[in-house]
Amino acid sequence: MRRRNSCLFCVPMGTAALPIEKQFVPPAAQPSWPPSDGGFAKGSIDLGGLEVRQITTFAKVWSTTQDGQDGVGATFFKPSPVPGSFSVLGHYAQPNNRPLFGRVLVGRDTSGTGALLAAPVDYKLVWSSPDGAGHFWLPTAPNGYKAVGVVVTTTSDKPSPDEVRCVRADFTDACETEESVLSSDKDGFSAATLRPAVRGIDARGVHVGTFLAQSSATPAGASTLACLKNNSARHTSSMPDLAQVNSLLAACGPHVYLHPNERYLPSSPTWFFEKGALLYEKGSQTPTPVAADGSNLPQGGGNDGGYWLDLPVDRKQREEVKKGDLPGAKVYVQVKPMLGGTATDLVVWIFYPFNGPARAKVGPLTIPLGEIGEHVGDWEHMTLRVSNFSGALLRMYLSQHSAGTWVEASQLEYLGGYGGNRPVAYASLHGHALYPRAGLVLQGDPRLGVGIRNDCARGSRLDTGGAGRCEGVSAEYLGVAEPAWLGFERGWGPREEYDVGRVINRVARILPRSVRERLAKLVEKVLVGDGPTGPKMHGNWRNDEKEAR
Repeated sequence: MRRRNSCLFCVPMGTAALPIEKQFVPPAAQPSWPPSDGGFAKGSIDLGGLEVRQITTFAKVWSTTQDGQDGVGATFFKPSPVPGSFSVLGHYAQPNNRPLFGRVLVGRDTSGTGALLAAPVDYKLVWSSPDGAGHFWLPTAPNGYKAVGVVVTTTSDKPSPDEVRCVRADFTDACETEESVLSSDKDGFSAATLRPAVRGIDARGVHVGTFLAQSSATPAGASTLACLKNNSARHTSSMPDLAQVNSLLAACGPHVYLHPNERYLPSSPTWFFEKGALLYEKGSQTPTPVAADGSNLPQGGGNDGGYWLDLPVDRKQREEVKKGDLPGAKVYVQVKPMLGGTATDLVVWIFYPFNGPARAKVGPLTIPLGEIGEHVGDWEHMTLRVSNFSGALLRMYLSQHSAGTWVEASQLEYLGGYGGNRPVAYASLHGHALYPRAGLVLQGDPRLGVGIRNDCARGSRLDTGGAGRCEGVSAEYLGVAEPAWLGFERGWGPREEYDVGRVINRVARILPRSVRERLAKLVEKVLVGDGPTGPKMHGNWRNDEKEAR
């Protein structure tokens, strides 16, 4: 008779291997980057007297197969080996439901003062596991210093003061929790990864890769830990140059699969203009044809409603433009520093002349929503976050309507074969929201079977890293000249007005009234809003990506 495991946090014997027991290895070897005088992919980054390196190898300290993401627990590691003269700043934690793919910074003082790092004066026990094999300690920093990570041990003895180093306060910045790694309702223990609280082109907070541990017995807010801060006079010194940017895009530019039934394909803005797109001005009855390069588009000003673009007036021309021009379509790349200049975001923008109508799912029924969801001028994007220590792809962001989601590199689908390390994304039917896998994604309440359909499947493919497909349009630190159309901040299509209740009552009249009302509220929340705007009016142009909640 098999004995049942009665220990909540013990690792059971004889179970199937967990994903974390293997380290993620990209499908192909990383290419060599073009040489330059800059600091990109040189292995270390100077934060202004504090040199940091990124450690990707670890020694396991403690693990549990209970609770956590997918109910398979989490594992806690210490970085190992650590280069001589560098100090550990904190330990690493990851859920067990995916391969090991960690990055933790270690640091050394190169300022000549020897005052940027200091040993903790004590440790505070945050939590001990019921099996007695895992103990979580919060370093107590000396006055004028802050801890940036937690220490995990296998004994109840306090860690040595030499286990980690605290960082002088002026080299730290505020942090916040990002992803839950493990939580237990039984004793209130939780562990979550940390990231800088302020993230953007000009922000100096540096992602350390450490985590926060807390319990109901010893509460500790995220404010007790900090992230690092780049105090270098030029925080973009480790960013890639133009040749390296082009190599990065060739190495990891995504392949986007369009749905086999997609009628509304992408194009270039130039094609859109040449095919008769019109510029409207509020108060004027006479639209103006847009120049092929967008040079007659009003610049700046924000989306004040004073101008907007629309399709040609001629019906035949309108229908032709709606279909787009996949063979001639391009993608447009913004390059920007993130996480205090220790990472590069390559934001890949895709333009569609037209966004098609939405469909809802109610139980087994698919309900077309008439013209709801249709609009002119649809901009979608993906963001590749690359490590400036190595050039490795860390994660990819996929825009999904008004928000989106980050997907770790270890969780992406790759084309394979000649595609190497280039990830795959799927554009949903008509709406063009981007997802990491084929299939149906339901926006709404999947438990009740009511939502807006996002259908993804392999049809035509847009190769965003292909020769002639990719055009860099913005990189402030490199002084890249921006095309005129990028400065058009008004609507890329007119604002669409829908009588949602009336449409739902017409297309879903067979449904009970309560279901129709629930569907109408969902449509108002997901599909009705301001008209589409260009890339510069999206919050991520200067800040981090907006994540769906």
